[in-house]
Amino acid sequence: MALYVLHETSSGYGLFLAHGIDEIGQNTEAVRNSVTDLTRFGKVVQFFAFSPFLSALDALNQINAVSEGQMTEELRGFLETSLPPVKEGKKAKYSLGVAEPKIGSQISEETKIPCQSNEFVLEIIRGIRLHFDKFIENLKPGDLEKAQLGLAHSYSRAKVKFNVNRVDNMVIQAIFLLDTLDKDVNSFSMRVREWYSWHFPELVKIVNDNYLYAKLAQYIDDKKNLSEDKLEGLIEILGDEDKAREILVAAKASMGQELSPIDLINVKMFAQRVMDLAEYRKKLHEYLVSKMSDIAPNLAALIGEVVGARLISHAGSLTNLAKCPSSTLQILGAEKALFRALKTKGNTPKYGLIFHSSFIGRASAKNKGRMARYLANKCSIASRIDCFSESSSTTFGDNLREQVEERLDFYDKGVAPRKNIDVMKAAMENVANQGAAEMDVDKSEKKSKKKKSKDSEEAKADDKENTVANGDAAETKSGKKKKKRAIEEESEPATNGKENGTEKKKKKKSKDVEMEDVPAVTESKKKKKKKSAE
Repeated sequence: MALYVLHETSSGYGLFLAHGIDEIGQNTEAVRNSVTDLTRFGKVVQFFAFSPFLSALDALNQINAVSEGQMTEELRGFLETSLPPVKEGKKAKYSLGVAEPKIGSQISEETKIPCQSNEFVLEIIRGIRLHFDKFIENLKPGDLEKAQLGLAHSYSRAKVKFNVNRVDNMVIQAIFLLDTLDKDVNSFSMRVREWYSWHFPELVKIVNDNYLYAKLAQYIDDKKNLSEDKLEGLIEILGDEDKAREILVAAKASMGQELSPIDLINVKMFAQRVMDLAEYRKKLHEYLVSKMSDIAPNLAALIGEVVGARLISHAGSLTNLAKCPSSTLQILGAEKALFRALKTKGNTPKYGLIFHSSFIGRASAKNKGRMARYLANKCSIASRIDCFSESSSTTFGDNLREQVEERLDFYDKGVAPRKNIDVMKAAMENVANQGAAEMDVDKSEKKSKKKKSKDSEEAKADDKENTVANGDAAETKSGKKKKKRAIEEESEPATNGKENGTEKKKKKKSKDVEMEDVPAVTESKKKKKKKSAE
Protein backbone atom coordinates (compact mmCIF):
# COMPACT_ATOMS: atom_id res chain seq x y z
CA MET A 1 0.00 0.00 0.00
CA ALA A 2 1.35 3.40 -1.05
CA LEU A 3 1.88 6.03 1.63
CA TYR A 4 1.39 9.73 0.93
CA VAL A 5 2.55 12.22 3.57
CA LEU A 6 0.94 15.63 4.08
CA HIS A 7 3.28 18.37 5.28
CA GLU A 8 2.03 21.85 6.25
CA THR A 9 4.62 24.59 5.74
CA SER A 10 4.57 28.35 6.10
CA SER A 11 4.36 28.74 2.31
CA GLY A 12 1.82 26.05 1.40
CA TYR A 13 0.70 22.43 1.57
CA GLY A 14 3.17 19.77 0.41
CA LEU A 15 2.40 16.19 -0.56
CA PHE A 16 5.16 13.56 -0.59
CA LEU A 17 5.19 9.92 -1.66
CA ALA A 18 6.98 7.40 0.55
CA HIS A 19 7.59 4.49 -1.86
CA GLY A 20 9.43 1.23 -1.41
CA ILE A 21 8.10 0.79 2.17
CA ASP A 22 5.79 -2.05 2.97
CA GLU A 23 3.71 -2.38 6.12
CA ILE A 24 5.84 -5.21 7.49
CA GLY A 25 9.15 -3.43 6.99
CA GLN A 26 8.22 -0.13 8.59
CA ASN A 27 11.15 0.37 10.93
CA THR A 28 11.19 3.62 12.85
CA GLU A 29 14.85 3.31 13.82
CA ALA A 30 15.91 2.81 10.20
CA VAL A 31 13.98 5.88 9.10
CA ARG A 32 15.40 7.89 12.01
CA ASN A 33 18.94 6.97 10.98
CA SER A 34 18.33 7.78 7.31
CA VAL A 35 16.72 11.18 7.97
CA THR A 36 19.99 13.10 8.25
CA ASP A 37 21.37 11.70 4.97
CA LEU A 38 19.59 13.27 1.97
CA THR A 39 20.82 10.62 -0.51
CA ARG A 40 19.31 7.81 1.54
CA PHE A 41 16.17 9.75 2.49
CA GLY A 42 15.58 10.92 -1.09
CA LYS A 43 15.37 7.34 -2.28
CA VAL A 44 12.51 6.65 0.14
CA VAL A 45 10.57 9.94 -0.01
CA GLN A 46 9.85 11.85 -3.21
CA PHE A 47 8.13 15.16 -3.84
CA PHE A 48 4.63 14.65 -5.28
CA ALA A 49 2.57 17.92 -5.26
CA PHE A 50 2.55 21.40 -3.75
CA SER A 51 -0.19 24.01 -3.23
CA PRO A 52 1.13 27.47 -2.22
CA PHE A 53 -0.79 29.91 -0.03
CA LEU A 54 -2.15 33.00 -1.73
CA SER A 55 -1.13 35.52 0.95
CA ALA A 56 0.10 35.85 4.52
CA LEU A 57 -3.50 36.16 5.74
CA ASP A 58 -4.45 32.99 3.88
CA ALA A 59 -1.48 31.19 5.43
CA LEU A 60 -2.56 32.30 8.91
CA ASN A 61 -6.14 31.12 8.35
CA GLN A 62 -4.98 27.75 6.99
CA ILE A 63 -2.55 27.11 9.87
CA ASN A 64 -5.14 28.14 12.45
CA ALA A 65 -7.59 25.66 10.95
CA VAL A 66 -4.96 22.90 10.95
CA SER A 67 -4.04 23.56 14.59
CA GLU A 68 -7.72 23.33 15.57
CA GLY A 69 -8.15 20.09 13.64
CA GLN A 70 -10.37 21.50 10.87
CA MET A 71 -10.03 20.81 7.16
CA THR A 72 -10.45 23.87 4.95
CA GLU A 73 -11.88 23.91 1.44
CA GLU A 74 -8.42 24.64 0.00
CA LEU A 75 -6.91 21.59 1.67
CA ARG A 76 -9.81 19.41 0.60
CA GLY A 77 -9.53 20.55 -3.01
CA PHE A 78 -5.76 20.00 -2.97
CA LEU A 79 -6.12 16.44 -1.66
CA GLU A 80 -8.97 15.52 -4.02
CA THR A 81 -7.16 16.81 -7.10
CA SER A 82 -3.73 15.39 -6.18
CA LEU A 83 -4.61 11.97 -4.77
CA PRO A 84 -6.35 9.17 -6.70
CA PRO A 85 -10.13 9.12 -6.12
CA VAL A 86 -11.59 6.59 -3.71
CA LYS A 87 -14.50 4.65 -5.19
CA GLU A 88 -17.54 3.95 -3.08
CA GLY A 89 -17.67 0.50 -1.55
CA LYS A 90 -14.00 -0.15 -2.21
CA LYS A 91 -10.94 0.29 -0.05
CA ALA A 92 -8.29 2.77 -1.06
CA LYS A 93 -4.98 1.42 -2.29
CA TYR A 94 -3.07 4.08 -0.42
CA SER A 95 -3.09 5.93 2.91
CA LEU A 96 -2.31 9.50 3.94
CA GLY A 97 0.13 10.23 6.74
CA VAL A 98 -0.59 13.36 8.82
CA ALA A 99 1.04 14.92 11.88
CA GLU A 100 -2.20 15.80 13.70
CA PRO A 101 -4.63 12.93 14.44
CA LYS A 102 -7.59 15.34 14.70
CA ILE A 103 -7.28 16.63 11.16
CA GLY A 104 -6.61 13.07 9.98
CA SER A 105 -9.93 11.88 11.39
CA GLN A 106 -11.79 14.78 9.75
CA ILE A 107 -10.12 14.11 6.38
CA SER A 108 -11.09 10.44 6.53
CA GLU A 109 -14.69 11.31 7.49
CA GLU A 110 -15.28 13.84 4.72
CA THR A 111 -13.14 12.56 1.84
CA LYS A 112 -13.04 8.79 2.73
CA ILE A 113 -9.23 8.90 2.45
CA PRO A 114 -7.64 6.59 5.06
CA CYS A 115 -5.24 8.52 7.31
CA GLN A 116 -2.65 7.43 9.82
CA SER A 117 -0.51 9.19 12.39
CA ASN A 118 2.20 7.23 14.20
CA GLU A 119 5.89 7.41 15.04
CA PHE A 120 6.88 6.20 11.57
CA VAL A 121 4.92 9.00 9.86
CA LEU A 122 6.29 11.58 12.31
CA GLU A 123 9.87 10.54 11.53
CA ILE A 124 9.18 10.90 7.79
CA ILE A 125 7.69 14.37 8.38
CA ARG A 126 10.78 15.29 10.41
CA GLY A 127 12.98 14.36 7.48
CA ILE A 128 10.75 16.28 5.06
CA ARG A 129 10.97 19.35 7.32
CA LEU A 130 14.76 19.04 7.40
CA HIS A 131 15.26 18.71 3.63
CA PHE A 132 12.22 20.68 2.43
CA ASP A 133 14.24 23.40 0.71
CA LYS A 134 16.03 20.70 -1.32
CA PHE A 135 12.79 19.19 -2.62
CA ILE A 136 11.38 22.52 -3.90
CA GLU A 137 13.13 23.94 -6.95
CA ASN A 138 13.87 27.66 -7.44
CA LEU A 139 13.69 28.29 -3.69
CA LYS A 140 16.21 30.90 -2.58
CA PRO A 141 18.07 30.42 0.70
CA GLY A 142 16.42 32.41 3.48
CA ASP A 143 12.97 32.65 1.89
CA LEU A 144 11.57 29.75 3.89
CA GLU A 145 12.99 31.11 7.16
CA LYS A 146 11.42 34.54 6.52
CA ALA A 147 8.03 32.97 5.80
CA GLN A 148 8.28 30.84 8.94
CA LEU A 149 9.19 33.85 11.10
CA GLY A 150 6.35 36.00 9.77
CA LEU A 151 3.80 33.24 10.13
CA ALA A 152 5.03 32.44 13.65
CA HIS A 153 4.61 36.07 14.73
CA SER A 154 1.11 36.38 13.27
CA TYR A 155 0.07 32.97 14.63
CA SER A 156 1.23 33.83 18.16
CA ARG A 157 -0.55 37.20 18.02
CA ALA A 158 -3.77 35.48 16.95
CA LYS A 159 -3.49 32.91 19.74
CA VAL A 160 -2.95 35.53 22.43
CA LYS A 161 -6.48 36.89 22.35
CA PHE A 162 -6.89 40.30 24.04
CA ASN A 163 -10.24 41.01 25.63
CA VAL A 164 -10.64 44.19 27.66
CA ASN A 165 -13.43 42.75 29.77
CA ARG A 166 -11.59 39.50 30.58
CA VAL A 167 -8.06 40.66 31.39
CA ASP A 168 -7.57 38.77 34.62
CA ASN A 169 -3.81 39.34 34.34
CA MET A 170 -4.40 43.01 35.21
CA VAL A 171 -6.19 41.94 38.40
CA ILE A 172 -3.34 39.58 39.31
CA GLN A 173 -0.72 42.31 38.91
CA ALA A 174 -2.87 44.87 40.74
CA ILE A 175 -3.46 42.67 43.80
CA PHE A 176 0.24 41.75 43.99
CA LEU A 177 1.15 45.43 43.87
CA LEU A 178 -1.54 46.28 46.41
CA ASP A 179 -0.17 43.75 48.91
CA THR A 180 3.36 45.03 48.34
CA LEU A 181 2.25 48.62 48.83
CA ASP A 182 0.52 47.71 52.10
CA LYS A 183 3.75 46.28 53.46
CA ASP A 184 5.85 49.18 52.20
CA VAL A 185 3.50 51.89 53.44
CA ASN A 186 3.36 50.29 56.89
CA SER A 187 7.14 49.95 57.15
CA PHE A 188 7.75 53.48 55.83
CA SER A 189 5.12 54.92 58.18
CA MET A 190 6.81 53.28 61.14
CA ARG A 191 10.09 54.74 59.94
CA VAL A 192 8.53 58.22 59.81
CA ARG A 193 7.11 57.79 63.31
CA GLU A 194 10.46 56.67 64.68
CA TRP A 195 12.37 59.41 62.88
CA TYR A 196 10.08 62.32 63.78
CA SER A 197 9.53 61.06 67.34
CA TRP A 198 13.04 62.17 68.20
CA HIS A 199 11.81 65.70 67.64
CA PHE A 200 8.14 65.47 68.72
CA PRO A 201 7.55 62.21 70.68
CA GLU A 202 4.14 63.24 72.07
CA LEU A 203 2.56 63.24 68.60
CA VAL A 204 2.64 59.42 68.39
CA LYS A 205 0.16 59.00 71.26
CA ILE A 206 -2.20 61.69 69.94
CA VAL A 207 -2.42 60.49 66.28
CA ASN A 208 -2.68 56.77 65.53
CA ASP A 209 -3.30 56.90 61.75
CA ASN A 210 -0.11 56.59 59.71
CA TYR A 211 -1.26 58.80 56.84
CA LEU A 212 -2.38 61.61 59.18
CA TYR A 213 0.88 61.32 61.14
CA ALA A 214 2.96 61.76 57.97
CA LYS A 215 0.76 64.69 56.90
CA LEU A 216 1.15 66.36 60.33
CA ALA A 217 4.92 65.79 60.32
CA GLN A 218 5.16 67.62 57.04
CA TYR A 219 2.84 70.42 58.16
CA ILE A 220 4.28 71.04 61.65
CA ASP A 221 7.93 70.93 60.59
CA ASP A 222 9.66 72.49 63.62
CA LYS A 223 7.60 72.31 66.82
CA LYS A 224 8.90 75.72 67.92
CA ASN A 225 7.01 77.40 65.08
CA LEU A 226 3.70 75.73 66.06
CA SER A 227 1.36 78.47 67.32
CA GLU A 228 -2.27 79.56 67.22
CA ASP A 229 -1.85 80.65 63.61
CA LYS A 230 -1.52 77.00 62.50
CA LEU A 231 -4.59 75.87 64.43
CA GLU A 232 -6.89 76.11 61.40
CA GLY A 233 -4.51 73.98 59.32
CA LEU A 234 -4.37 71.35 62.06
CA ILE A 235 -8.17 71.28 62.25
CA GLU A 236 -8.39 70.78 58.46
CA ILE A 237 -5.96 67.85 58.60
CA LEU A 238 -7.41 66.15 61.67
CA GLY A 239 -11.06 67.19 61.44
CA ASP A 240 -11.15 67.51 65.22
CA GLU A 241 -10.55 70.74 67.11
CA ASP A 242 -9.83 69.04 70.45
CA LYS A 243 -6.97 66.99 69.03
CA ALA A 244 -5.60 70.07 67.27
CA ARG A 245 -5.49 72.00 70.56
CA GLU A 246 -3.98 68.99 72.28
CA ILE A 247 -1.16 68.97 69.72
CA LEU A 248 -0.55 72.69 70.40
CA VAL A 249 -0.34 72.11 74.11
CA ALA A 250 1.96 69.10 73.69
CA ALA A 251 4.28 71.04 71.37
CA LYS A 252 4.86 73.71 74.00
CA ALA A 253 5.87 71.16 76.67
CA SER A 254 7.55 68.62 74.35
CA MET A 255 10.57 66.67 75.60
CA GLY A 256 11.95 65.98 72.13
CA GLN A 257 15.37 67.04 70.96
CA GLU A 258 16.08 69.77 68.45
CA LEU A 259 16.75 68.87 64.81
CA SER A 260 18.78 70.80 62.32
CA PRO A 261 17.01 72.32 59.27
CA ILE A 262 18.62 69.72 56.98
CA ASP A 263 17.28 66.88 59.14
CA LEU A 264 13.80 68.40 59.14
CA ILE A 265 13.90 68.78 55.35
CA ASN A 266 14.76 65.08 54.97
CA VAL A 267 11.98 64.08 57.36
CA LYS A 268 9.47 66.21 55.41
CA MET A 269 10.58 64.77 52.07
CA PHE A 270 10.26 61.22 53.37
CA ALA A 271 6.83 62.00 54.85
CA GLN A 272 5.74 63.36 51.46
CA ARG A 273 6.85 60.12 49.80
CA VAL A 274 4.83 58.11 52.31
CA MET A 275 1.77 60.28 51.62
CA ASP A 276 2.19 59.82 47.86
CA LEU A 277 2.41 56.05 48.29
CA ALA A 278 -0.72 56.04 50.46
CA GLU A 279 -2.65 58.09 47.87
CA TYR A 280 -1.46 55.84 45.08
CA ARG A 281 -2.59 52.85 47.13
CA LYS A 282 -6.11 54.31 47.29
CA LYS A 283 -6.18 54.87 43.52
CA LEU A 284 -4.91 51.33 42.93
CA HIS A 285 -7.66 49.95 45.14
CA GLU A 286 -10.27 51.87 43.09
CA TYR A 287 -8.72 50.49 39.89
CA LEU A 288 -8.89 46.96 41.30
CA VAL A 289 -12.56 47.40 42.23
CA SER A 290 -13.43 48.61 38.71
CA LYS A 291 -11.51 45.74 37.11
CA MET A 292 -13.14 43.14 39.31
CA SER A 293 -16.57 44.53 38.43
CA ASP A 294 -15.70 43.92 34.75
CA ILE A 295 -13.97 40.54 35.07
CA ALA A 296 -15.66 38.77 37.99
CA PRO A 297 -18.68 40.80 39.12
CA ASN A 298 -20.48 37.91 40.84
CA LEU A 299 -17.39 36.77 42.75
CA ALA A 300 -16.72 40.36 43.84
CA ALA A 301 -20.33 40.80 44.96
CA LEU A 302 -20.16 37.55 46.94
CA ILE A 303 -16.83 37.67 48.74
CA GLY A 304 -15.42 41.14 48.03
CA GLU A 305 -13.03 42.58 45.47
CA VAL A 306 -9.77 42.07 47.40
CA VAL A 307 -10.40 38.47 48.50
CA GLY A 308 -11.75 37.58 45.04
CA ALA A 309 -8.68 39.08 43.38
CA ARG A 310 -6.42 37.11 45.74
CA LEU A 311 -8.22 33.88 44.79
CA ILE A 312 -7.80 34.63 41.08
CA SER A 313 -4.11 35.52 41.46
CA HIS A 314 -3.38 32.41 43.54
CA ALA A 315 -5.16 30.14 41.04
CA GLY A 316 -3.32 31.78 38.12
CA SER A 317 -6.37 32.97 36.18
CA LEU A 318 -10.13 33.15 36.36
CA THR A 319 -10.38 30.05 34.16
CA ASN A 320 -8.16 28.04 36.51
CA LEU A 321 -10.22 29.21 39.48
CA ALA A 322 -13.42 28.16 37.70
CA LYS A 323 -11.94 24.71 37.05
CA CYS A 324 -11.09 24.23 40.73
CA PRO A 325 -13.58 22.21 42.79
CA SER A 326 -14.96 23.84 45.91
CA SER A 327 -12.84 21.60 48.16
CA THR A 328 -9.68 22.94 46.49
CA LEU A 329 -10.94 26.52 46.58
CA GLN A 330 -11.64 26.19 50.29
CA ILE A 331 -7.98 25.58 51.21
CA LEU A 332 -6.49 27.69 48.39
CA GLY A 333 -3.59 29.54 49.98
CA ALA A 334 -3.00 27.01 52.75
CA GLU A 335 -0.97 24.49 50.77
CA LYS A 336 1.93 24.40 53.23
CA ALA A 337 -0.37 23.63 56.15
CA LEU A 338 -2.15 20.97 54.08
CA PHE A 339 1.03 19.12 53.11
CA ARG A 340 2.39 19.44 56.64
CA ALA A 341 -0.82 17.92 57.98
CA LEU A 342 -0.67 15.10 55.43
CA LYS A 343 2.96 14.43 56.27
CA THR A 344 2.45 14.41 60.04
CA LYS A 345 -1.01 12.81 59.78
CA GLY A 346 -2.58 15.72 61.61
CA ASN A 347 -5.70 17.78 61.07
CA THR A 348 -5.99 19.37 57.64
CA PRO A 349 -6.68 23.13 57.39
CA LYS A 350 -10.28 24.27 57.14
CA TYR A 351 -9.74 27.44 55.13
CA GLY A 352 -7.15 29.36 53.15
CA LEU A 353 -7.58 32.76 51.56
CA ILE A 354 -11.34 32.82 52.19
CA PHE A 355 -10.54 33.18 55.91
CA HIS A 356 -10.22 36.95 55.21
CA SER A 357 -13.90 37.08 54.25
CA SER A 358 -16.26 38.77 56.70
CA PHE A 359 -18.51 35.70 56.76
CA ILE A 360 -15.81 33.53 58.38
CA GLY A 361 -15.11 36.22 60.97
CA ARG A 362 -18.79 36.54 61.87
CA ALA A 363 -19.28 32.80 62.30
CA SER A 364 -18.76 31.21 65.70
CA ALA A 365 -15.68 29.08 66.43
CA LYS A 366 -17.49 25.76 66.03
CA ASN A 367 -19.14 26.81 62.75
CA LYS A 368 -16.12 28.36 61.01
CA GLY A 369 -15.25 25.16 59.13
CA ARG A 370 -18.84 24.57 58.01
CA MET A 371 -19.13 28.20 56.95
CA ALA A 372 -15.86 27.98 55.01
CA ARG A 373 -17.06 24.87 53.16
CA TYR A 374 -20.39 26.50 52.26
CA LEU A 375 -18.72 29.77 51.21
CA ALA A 376 -16.22 27.89 49.02
CA ASN A 377 -19.11 26.13 47.30
CA LYS A 378 -20.78 29.45 46.46
CA CYS A 379 -17.48 31.02 45.35
CA SER A 380 -16.92 28.12 42.96
CA ILE A 381 -20.36 28.67 41.41
CA ALA A 382 -19.81 32.44 41.12
CA SER A 383 -16.39 32.04 39.49
CA ARG A 384 -17.81 29.62 36.89
CA ILE A 385 -20.66 31.99 36.09
CA ASP A 386 -18.21 34.87 35.64
CA CYS A 387 -15.83 32.81 33.50
CA PHE A 388 -18.26 31.16 31.10
CA SER A 389 -21.23 33.55 30.89
CA GLU A 390 -21.44 35.93 27.95
CA SER A 391 -23.17 38.80 29.79
CA SER A 392 -21.81 40.27 33.02
CA SER A 393 -24.14 41.12 35.91
CA THR A 394 -24.08 40.93 39.71
CA THR A 395 -27.48 39.23 39.99
CA PHE A 396 -26.12 35.77 40.80
CA GLY A 397 -23.50 37.16 43.16
CA ASP A 398 -26.10 39.12 45.13
CA ASN A 399 -28.35 36.06 45.41
CA LEU A 400 -25.46 33.85 46.48
CA ARG A 401 -24.48 36.42 49.11
CA GLU A 402 -28.04 36.36 50.44
CA GLN A 403 -27.81 32.58 50.64
CA VAL A 404 -24.60 32.79 52.68
CA GLU A 405 -26.26 35.33 55.00
CA GLU A 406 -29.21 32.98 55.46
CA ARG A 407 -26.89 30.06 56.19
CA LEU A 408 -25.07 32.19 58.76
CA ASP A 409 -28.40 32.97 60.44
CA PHE A 410 -29.25 29.27 60.32
CA TYR A 411 -26.06 28.37 62.18
CA ASP A 412 -26.53 31.11 64.79
CA LYS A 413 -30.30 31.42 65.20
CA GLY A 414 -31.74 28.29 63.58
CA VAL A 415 -33.71 30.16 60.88
CA ALA A 416 -34.36 27.81 57.93
CA PRO A 417 -32.76 29.14 54.71
CA ARG A 418 -34.30 29.09 51.25
CA LYS A 419 -33.64 26.24 48.87
CA ASN A 420 -30.94 26.64 46.28
CA ILE A 421 -33.34 25.80 43.42
CA ASP A 422 -35.72 28.60 44.34
CA VAL A 423 -32.91 31.14 44.65
CA MET A 424 -31.38 30.19 41.29
CA LYS A 425 -34.77 30.31 39.56
CA ALA A 426 -35.36 33.81 40.91
CA ALA A 427 -31.88 34.85 39.75
CA MET A 428 -32.50 33.44 36.26
CA GLU A 429 -35.79 35.32 36.03
CA ASN A 430 -34.10 38.55 37.07
CA VAL A 431 -31.38 38.07 34.45
CA ALA A 432 -34.02 37.34 31.78
CA ASN A 433 -35.97 40.46 32.76
CA GLN A 434 -32.81 42.56 32.63
CA GLY A 435 -32.02 41.20 29.17
CA ALA A 436 -35.54 42.00 27.95
CA ALA A 437 -35.29 45.50 29.41
CA GLU A 438 -31.95 46.03 27.62
CA MET A 439 -33.52 44.82 24.37
CA ASP A 440 -36.39 47.29 24.81
CA VAL A 441 -33.93 50.09 25.49
CA ASP A 442 -31.97 49.20 22.35
CA LYS A 443 -35.18 49.12 20.28
CA SER A 444 -36.29 52.49 21.67
CA GLU A 445 -32.87 53.95 20.89
CA LYS A 446 -33.08 52.61 17.34
CA LYS A 447 -36.58 54.06 16.95
CA SER A 448 -35.46 57.42 18.26
CA LYS A 449 -32.55 57.38 15.82
CA LYS A 450 -34.94 56.58 12.96
CA LYS A 451 -37.27 59.39 14.06
CA LYS A 452 -34.37 61.79 14.23
CA SER A 453 -33.26 60.79 10.74
CA LYS A 454 -36.84 61.22 9.43
CA ASP A 455 -37.15 64.61 11.14
CA SER A 456 -33.86 65.69 9.63
CA GLU A 457 -34.99 64.59 6.17
CA GLU A 458 -38.28 66.46 6.57
CA ALA A 459 -36.41 69.52 7.77
CA LYS A 460 -34.17 69.33 4.70
CA ALA A 461 -37.23 69.06 2.45
CA ASP A 462 -38.81 72.08 4.19
CA ASP A 463 -35.61 74.01 3.72
CA LYS A 464 -35.66 73.20 0.01
CA GLU A 465 -39.27 74.35 -0.30
CA ASN A 466 -38.49 77.55 1.58
CA THR A 467 -35.56 78.25 -0.69
CA VAL A 468 -37.75 77.71 -3.76
CA ALA A 469 -40.44 79.98 -2.29
CA ASN A 470 -37.88 82.63 -1.43
CA GLY A 471 -36.52 82.41 -4.99
CA ASP A 472 -40.02 83.00 -6.38
CA ALA A 473 -40.55 85.85 -3.97
CA ALA A 474 -37.27 87.36 -5.10
CA GLU A 475 -38.74 88.01 -8.51
CA THR A 476 -39.53 91.68 -9.21
CA LYS A 477 -43.02 93.15 -9.20
CA SER A 478 -42.59 94.25 -12.79
CA GLY A 479 -41.89 90.67 -13.78
CA LYS A 480 -45.10 89.59 -12.08
CA LYS A 481 -47.07 92.35 -13.85
CA LYS A 482 -45.65 91.31 -17.20
CA LYS A 483 -46.68 87.74 -16.53
CA LYS A 484 -50.19 88.86 -15.57
CA ARG A 485 -50.50 90.99 -18.73
CA ALA A 486 -49.32 88.16 -20.92
CA ILE A 487 -51.80 85.81 -19.28
CA GLU A 488 -54.64 88.33 -19.79
CA GLU A 489 -53.69 88.94 -23.43
CA GLU A 490 -53.58 85.21 -24.05
CA SER A 491 -56.95 84.70 -22.38
CA GLU A 492 -58.78 87.70 -24.07
CA PRO A 493 -58.45 86.61 -27.72
CA ALA A 494 -59.65 83.21 -26.80
CA THR A 495 -62.82 84.54 -25.17
CA ASN A 496 -63.43 87.13 -27.93
CA GLY A 497 -63.01 84.50 -30.57
CA LYS A 498 -65.53 82.29 -28.84
CA GLU A 499 -68.00 85.10 -28.47
CA ASN A 500 -67.58 86.23 -32.11
CA GLY A 501 -68.01 82.70 -33.30
CA THR A 502 -71.31 82.26 -31.48
CA GLU A 503 -72.60 85.64 -32.70
CA LYS A 504 -71.73 84.80 -36.32
CA LYS A 505 -73.55 81.50 -36.01
CA LYS A 506 -76.62 83.30 -34.62
CA LYS A 507 -76.53 85.87 -37.48
CA LYS A 508 -76.21 83.13 -40.06
CA LYS A 509 -79.17 81.33 -38.56
CA SER A 510 -81.23 84.52 -38.55
CA LYS A 511 -80.33 85.27 -42.22
CA ASP A 512 -81.19 81.74 -43.19
CA VAL A 513 -84.53 82.13 -41.47
CA GLU A 514 -85.13 85.46 -43.28
CA MET A 515 -84.15 84.01 -46.66
CA GLU A 516 -86.52 81.11 -46.08
CA ASP A 517 -89.36 83.54 -45.22
CA VAL A 518 -88.85 85.78 -48.33
CA PRO A 519 -89.89 83.26 -51.06
CA ALA A 520 -93.02 82.40 -49.12
CA VAL A 521 -94.11 86.08 -49.11
CA THR A 522 -93.47 86.61 -52.84
CA GLU A 523 -95.49 83.50 -53.75
CA SER A 524 -98.49 84.74 -51.75
CA LYS A 525 -98.37 88.14 -53.55
CA LYS A 526 -98.35 86.51 -57.01
CA LYS A 527 -101.44 84.40 -56.19
CA LYS A 528 -103.30 87.53 -55.10
CA LYS A 529 -102.47 89.36 -58.37
CA LYS A 530 -103.74 86.43 -60.48
CA LYS A 531 -107.05 86.39 -58.65
CA SER A 532 -107.52 90.14 -59.09
CA ALA A 533 -106.76 89.87 -62.85
CA GLU A 534 -109.33 87.15 -63.36
